[in-house]
Amino acid sequence: MSVLTIRDVPEDQIRVLKTRAAQAGKSLQAYLHELIAAETTKPTMNEMAARLDREAAAEYATDDVLAAIDEGRLGG
Repeated sequence: MSVLTIRDVPEDQIRVLKTRAAQAGKSLQAYLHELIAAETTKPTMNEMAARLDREAAAEYATDDVLAAIDEGRLGG
């Protein structure tokens, strides 16, 4: 696991983070781990747009789509 150092964080922001960590019953380190995990597990708008572009780029022939519809109607 890597070590992360953040310099020049204003004292008022540190105070807010410490207060929130305490209210959550966590150490500052555990609270910040949780924030980082939450931030890195949700995709950005650019990542979502790229994913949608990839998924929308799938090409299907009309005959394939109609055959799949018919297959669904016939149950098999």
